Amino acid sequence: MPTTATPDREALGELPNPMGLLGVEFIEYSTARPQTLGHSLERLGFRPVARHRSREVLLYRQGDMNIVVNAHRPPEAPPLPDRARIAAVALRVRDAASAYRRALERGAWAVPTQVEVMELNIPAIHGVGDSRLYFVDRVGEFSIYDVDFVPIPGVDPRPPALGDMKLFGVVQYIGFERLADWSAFYAELLGFAELPPEAHFGVLTQGRILASPCGTLHWQLIEPAIDAVDVDTEEMLERIAFATPDVLATVAALKARGVEFVESSGGVRTDRAGAVTRPSDTGPSFEFVRDPR
Repeated sequence: MPTTATPDREALGELPNPMGLLGVEFIEYSTARPQTLGHSLERLGFRPVARHRSREVLLYRQGDMNIVVNAHRPPEAPPLPDRARIAAVALRVRDAASAYRRALERGAWAVPTQVEVMELNIPAIHGVGDSRLYFVDRVGEFSIYDVDFVPIPGVDPRPPALGDMKLFGVVQYIGFERLADWSAFYAELLGFAELPPEAHFGVLTQGRILASPCGTLHWQLIEPAIDAVDVDTEEMLERIAFATPDVLATVAALKARGVEFVESSGGVRTDRAGAVTRPSDTGPSFEFVRDPR
């Protein structure tokens, strides 16, 4: 996510929170190579803590962050991608049914759900590309994982976060001249507010950042470069960003675990403000920013 000055979160004032957003419950990746992605996540400090009861799905966790690795493919569905892609973001809300109805009333497209016996029906709307936005209100003492997942024996269900890492935000690639459209989408449906253009985090300066009304999530929209040649204009959720109080210390700890970082590419290099991991066949890239909170 972008760089320079840290914006004063209070400068936005008390944002209205019509959906009752409380943060992110989980990020879901879809992949035909779940072990490969799992290896990447474990090097970042995540641990597999539970398996889905009826599907090829694993839950990884560290601290308050949950990542779902989904390798389940229904018979009629197209092949899963080899390279992991963000398939969904599950948003914590005060009332999932109310949030879902409100989103539909404002023009969101519903995602038909197909659940097995004894599985939860989690409401969802269409996001960018083929991604989904879920609404979850079962958190804390009794969560969605208590219904749909079985704990892995002998595993700590709450592994601590490496370097006090927290989920910071999501990076979304958008098409040419689509900034206004997507800004309006997140503002109208979820109550996100656009930060000033000069407000940036991390080491990547392009794009516009939206802040959630609950103050826990940032959504970065990045358009293709105007002068780019043969640019891929596919719209998608590209990567997730983690916040840490000390980027260099976290990077050092992750390098010791085998994680590689981009050191010189398009002006991107690791520094105190942020870092980006090098994408490879072992998994997608991830971003780290100095926690402004």
